[in-house]
Amino acid sequence: MFTLLQAVLNGLGTGAVYALIAVSFVIIFRATGVLNFAQPGLLILGTFFTSLFAVDQGLPFAVAVLLAMVVVAVISAGIERVAIRPMIGRPAFSTALVTVGVFFVLLVVATRLFAARSRTVNDPWQLDRICLVDGEGLLCELAVTHSSIGRFVVAMVVLGVLGWWLTTSRVGLAMRATSLDQEAALAQGINVGRMFSLSWALGGALAALGGVLLAANGGVVNANDALFALVALPALILGGIDSFRGAVIGGLTIGLLSTITAAYQPVHAPWLGPNFENVVPYVVMILVLLVRPYGLFGTKEVQRV
Repeated sequence: MFTLLQAVLNGLGTGAVYALIAVSFVIIFRATGVLNFAQPGLLILGTFFTSLFAVDQGLPFAVAVLLAMVVVAVISAGIERVAIRPMIGRPAFSTALVTVGVFFVLLVVATRLFAARSRTVNDPWQLDRICLVDGEGLLCELAVTHSSIGRFVVAMVVLGVLGWWLTTSRVGLAMRATSLDQEAALAQGINVGRMFSLSWALGGALAALGGVLLAANGGVVNANDALFALVALPALILGGIDSFRGAVIGGLTIGLLSTITAAYQPVHAPWLGPNFENVVPYVVMILVLLVRPYGLFGTKEVQRV
């Protein structure tokens, strides 16, 4: 029982970060119809700039994170203006390929910025943990780390505020109108181009925050850790590629499944091999695609002839 509870507590922390990254994909896709495969590059740039501001410049961690999010948001908006906007009216597949190319460019840039060495963003939670159930002696039967609590709380607060803002603010309503019908939005006086840039800026900022939360555990990161963002794709597919709520639920679900698998698979199914928990999200993604290609909460496409 304690093993399951431990896996659930850890899974909620990791899943909240997956949800944050998945939502960054959703915001860009809903506004522009583009599945942005450059998100991993933006994620690792957010980690680098946080390390630069927090470690090299000595700024407080929270300030460093906010500055890194702003920098990555500006970079993301610039990518949309330079590389994506000229692709308006082109097939979605072509635009997706452009984002793949942008990802490789960002990965090369990140590799140069990291200068072939690992970096750290420091650990704002100091690797401390809370013992929920004491065992014999100095043992702790059930504990949760401050990093897991921090990840979950920060991600959920940011997603809650973002969801509220998108629902109630004039800019949020304009973004939703743009995502539903760009021509109708233009007819209502909405600056669609500005909404495109804003959605990419928000997506970049969320990806940067997700990267920082993943790295803020006292460990080190390098440029190739950008590929970790692709773990959010199964969460995106599970919830629905255009669903904010689905991305949150999908992220939490994938996080829980991964940690529970890591806790039980080595004991009960060692024949599946080591690190099988990294495979589980993609197995879930394939199963969902076979049953519900548009995800659990995605919009079902209806074609009339």
